[in-house]
Amino acid sequence: MTNYILEYWNKIQSGEIAACKRLKQQFQKLVEELENPRDPWVFDLEKANQPIEFIETFCKHSKGKWAGKPVKLELFQKAIIQAIYGFVHKETGLRRCREVFILLGRKNGKTTMLSALGLYMLVGDGEGGAEVFSIATKKDQARLVFTEACNMVSQSPALRKHLKKRKTDLYFPVTFSKFEPLASESNSLDGLNSHCVIMDELHAIKDRNLYDVMKQSMTAREQPILFMITTAGFVRECIFDDIYSYACKVLDGLIEDERFLAFIYELDDRSEWTDFRAWEKANPGLGTIKNYEELAAFVERAKDDPNFLPTVLTKDFNIRETVAGSWLTFEQINNEETFDIEELRNTYAVGGVDLSSTTDLTCATLLIMKPGSDKKYCIQRYFLPEEGLEEKVTEDKIPYDKWRERDLLTVTPGNKVDYHMVTEWFLKMMNEYDITPLWIGYDPWNAKYWVQEMEGYGFQMIEVRQGYQTLSQPMKELEADLKAHKINYNNNPILKWCLTNVQVKRDENDNIKPVKGQNKGQRNRQRIDGAVSLLIAYTVLFNHLQDYMAMI
Repeated sequence: MTNYILEYWNKIQSGEIAACKRLKQQFQKLVEELENPRDPWVFDLEKANQPIEFIETFCKHSKGKWAGKPVKLELFQKAIIQAIYGFVHKETGLRRCREVFILLGRKNGKTTMLSALGLYMLVGDGEGGAEVFSIATKKDQARLVFTEACNMVSQSPALRKHLKKRKTDLYFPVTFSKFEPLASESNSLDGLNSHCVIMDELHAIKDRNLYDVMKQSMTAREQPILFMITTAGFVRECIFDDIYSYACKVLDGLIEDERFLAFIYELDDRSEWTDFRAWEKANPGLGTIKNYEELAAFVERAKDDPNFLPTVLTKDFNIRETVAGSWLTFEQINNEETFDIEELRNTYAVGGVDLSSTTDLTCATLLIMKPGSDKKYCIQRYFLPEEGLEEKVTEDKIPYDKWRERDLLTVTPGNKVDYHMVTEWFLKMMNEYDITPLWIGYDPWNAKYWVQEMEGYGFQMIEVRQGYQTLSQPMKELEADLKAHKINYNNNPILKWCLTNVQVKRDENDNIKPVKGQNKGQRNRQRIDGAVSLLIAYTVLFNHLQDYMAMI
């Protein structure tokens, strides 16, 4: 029997296969463990090959030019499967792996592999009463993997003989096991006893609760597996970003989690998207499963069509992007640097506030600089009315509840934002941390009484009107600093989300101002309040920079 992990790694090492940094990290760890096993785990080649033999013996394609032909797994697929199933406890024989994250470009055979693995977990894994679930936000998406599995069963006399297609599931009477598609809106998510959970297109799942519920549903099983296979997506601060970040920390050795495997196929640098020699890094099935000429045509179109470029970068090369037409790319926005607020104690700041509507998100910002440095530290506090919060979380799929738990968001009583709580936040920053705002900028719309209250406490308030003439140059300065990662915003996920939603409107003189992005009819859900609040503070800093620098 062949060890496909070693075969794959040798081809990566020789340069025959182009691989990104993250993929090399994972396979290097696997190969090192093959050479020096870590007690109590051993590599069982026979068990590692069982799913491969099952798939190639019983599963057939149902679409395209391969319809009706047996599934023949690619080397990268075999290596992944062996890594998942081959490492077992030396005494019990139970699998070590519990969770798998696979990121790869579209059209690389992920649905076929998931469907076949779902069938193996249903009938070939030896689990009594196995519950296998294909999970997605919407039932139609969840059914893609399940439908392909049903098609495989219909083409295999052996599987068809033992499996029954019922109204909502595939049933295996021998072990009383089932394979069923479920969606987040399902009423039957509680009380599950999952043996295998398949989450296809993780990037589309905006609700972390779905991941948490399904992971918790596996606790009673001896060797369950949670599969997450996806391309990158446009939605930030969702479960995809959380899992991707966790995977990178595991691969970097910052977190020890031997039960978690991450196979990340992506470009190492955004600039590689025009280099055909790098395309395989994100597309391991290129030239066999995925059509090379089609990808080349997409790349050529993206060179001339800036609105199409984000789709190609995100879906074909797994570069995390913002929506088409956005002000900045995710790479430019993303800064994971953090700070302790104690580091900013006894400093002077510049403030900015976007009060927004009384029923929508309000944001207050403090910008702080230190002597001898051009870096800027950003502290923000968000406010949202309590009434309607649950609907915003469930319907808009924006994790306001999680942000509240992390103490990033203040929920104010009633059906409108209590602006007095904004005042209290500025007072808290002064009284508890000695962070003193010299000036606080604000949009005069709907701010008259709040400004009077702030002035009553001695704050110097600066009116910042939301027009081209006022905002253009400060916005360009803010853009340059964000691109240079000179703004440490403490990795605040709300600001990161707001920044990804910003688009730019230009006048005839190339002056710019921010506008809310439009993405597939979800305009009202795309908040930019945190970005606007930051820009208002930047505008005040820009206009008072010399005075501010003299003070610090």
